[in-house]
Amino acid sequence: MEITAHLDALRREGTLLGDAAARTDPAAPVPTCPEWRLRDLVLHIGQVHRWVTGTVRDRLPVPMDAERQRAAWGPEPDDADLVDWFRTGHATLVDTLTAAPADLDCWTFLPAPSSLAFWARRQAHETAVHRIDADAAAGAEGPHTDRRLALDGIDELTRFLTARSAARSERRRTIQISPDDGPGRWLLTIGPEPLGVEHAERPADLTLTGPARDLYLLLWNRLPAGTGRVVTAGDASVLDLWRETATIG
Repeated sequence: MEITAHLDALRREGTLLGDAAARTDPAAPVPTCPEWRLRDLVLHIGQVHRWVTGTVRDRLPVPMDAERQRAAWGPEPDDADLVDWFRTGHATLVDTLTAAPADLDCWTFLPAPSSLAFWARRQAHETAVHRIDADAAAGAEGPHTDRRLALDGIDELTRFLTARSAARSERRRTIQISPDDGPGRWLLTIGPEPLGVEHAERPADLTLTGPARDLYLLLWNRLPAGTGRVVTAGDASVLDLWRETATIG
């Protein structure tokens, strides 16, 4: 996907997230993130958006320290102002990334063609996944993730996890990811070393097949196993291993 497509997705998913939050009690539990209430979710993503805005706007070469991060976040809103606060931060992030030059040079934490490409892609998926969480808190699934965004998101997630996940297993286990509605095949290896990712299709301990949007949700641990939306073949315990270890740090 091009930068403009990621920005379009960021704009769309943030709007949907704000709409879900506006019709939901801030104290509502978030089923996909059991430790959170909706207020925690909206506060988190709003702070992330402000953190990225400051990183891009100020061309920071290193991560913000704690003091600068708190300044970027600003004061926490009360419940009555929470949704407007989120929407303001989201709009500012979209505007900041849209106005950023193609040769933007600032801190990132994954390889990418450019700093701008990295942040547009990362924030599109950060926001899309948390929009799914907001819909879950609202008690409605919401619009399906765009197929192209979902395919891109599977690839982005595997890159994210290779750099920042604690996924480990003493015994090597493999997962084949095979969307049935688009290109792209991923072979994941969980073992003693960092998560291994190959763009390949081979026999694996567990094969997951289904629409890209459902594979995207499953890999982000947002789709319960056994729904029938993803076909699993092989050792189902490998999916339990994924859910237990493939977490972002």
